Amino acid sequence: MFMMESHLSAHQSRVITQVQAAAAESGVNVFLTGGALRDMLAGFPIVEIDFTVEGHGIKLGKAVAAATGAQIVDTDENRKSVQMLFEGGVRGSIGMARQEKFAKPGGKPQVQASTIHEDLRGRDFTINSIALSLNAASKGLLLDPNNGVGDIERKELRTVTNFTLYDDPIRLLRLQRFKVRLGFTVGDRTLAQYANSREAALETKIAPAALLDELRRIASEQNVGELVRILDEEKLLSLFSSALAGPLVNLAGIVKLEKAKQLIPFGAELQIEHLGVFLSVLTEKLTPQEKDAMVQRLGMDEVLAEQWLKIEARTKKLERELKAPKLQKASALYGVLSKAQGDQMLFLLVRSAERLVQDRIRNYFQKYLPMALEVTESDVLATGVAAGTPKYEKARAQLIATRLDARPKKIPIPEPVVPEEPPPPPPPPPPTHAFARSNK
Repeated sequence: MFMMESHLSAHQSRVITQVQAAAAESGVNVFLTGGALRDMLAGFPIVEIDFTVEGHGIKLGKAVAAATGAQIVDTDENRKSVQMLFEGGVRGSIGMARQEKFAKPGGKPQVQASTIHEDLRGRDFTINSIALSLNAASKGLLLDPNNGVGDIERKELRTVTNFTLYDDPIRLLRLQRFKVRLGFTVGDRTLAQYANSREAALETKIAPAALLDELRRIASEQNVGELVRILDEEKLLSLFSSALAGPLVNLAGIVKLEKAKQLIPFGAELQIEHLGVFLSVLTEKLTPQEKDAMVQRLGMDEVLAEQWLKIEARTKKLERELKAPKLQKASALYGVLSKAQGDQMLFLLVRSAERLVQDRIRNYFQKYLPMALEVTESDVLATGVAAGTPKYEKARAQLIATRLDARPKKIPIPEPVVPEEPPPPPPPPPPTHAFARSNK
């Protein structure tokens, strides 16, 4: 529990407390599972928080949303699970502990409720089949039936069963994503299973909804340039669009996007819809017809398609604002960009032809945003306002503006001390001789 708490942000820690309280009130057991434990044990930042409940996941999700104001982004009635957006931009899921049986590769599974131990034994990779109890009677108990912790220590990717990749072929792409993100090697048996699955062309059985969900996760990866390169080499990138292959893959642009994402300081709570800006850069060389075909192939709704296809038009206003002379003041620039959408800032860093625009966004990420993060909650409370009120946000904004616009203190440079020249040495005494010279 101490290790977990030391890896969580303040908002993530609050989310866990809220879900714990909702589960206790509903009388069900809840566990922290999946990526959060994997990333924590492997020493990576926790990106998403996934919960597994021995009960109805959708009901618990609705209870959490009602109590905290969290948003339910997506619902899976078959698996009784929900994808959620919590306070502070924290993403996660609440799902039912379950067993899944696949009648055919990539088909809709038959799902039945199960215990947490049965759930973990039916997962994809051993590193994802670890759970941490959040229940009062067993809080902090680690469940690891497949020795996932050992595989994390060995830095090895291993499937849970011999049919993991056959049952759900989207795991073929997931295997590559984990390999790049974690830097792990793939176990021999899993490599053989991967080769047999590709030989049987099981990747063609992946449903469009599963492809779209995986594409969202790919877009959010930090090492997205290396991941796109490997997916192209493995001929898996063309699953999203038959035109995405070889020279039509804008790999150089994706590498530039990756470098732009690395400018964002750790701990910054930016609302970034990665998929739109990622696809805009990735498909830059495709024709409008090929892009429309990709929308149809993946079953994108209108909102998601517009995030991608109209991102350039949406960033024009921000680009004009960033050229204004009044933004020479640090607090003024911070005020504009702190309200801007993260995907628009990333897009301008990659695509804007205005050097001033790019420099101002870089300054925001590298200088002004880190300075703003130094203003803590205790600093704001010290002004006498209560947390969670409009006065609190106003006081915080004022403290940030004061810090940004404050001139750096000039450190006086002492005058150099010039040492006095030492007096010249006295002349040497005249030489003495043992015998005086005779003039006779």
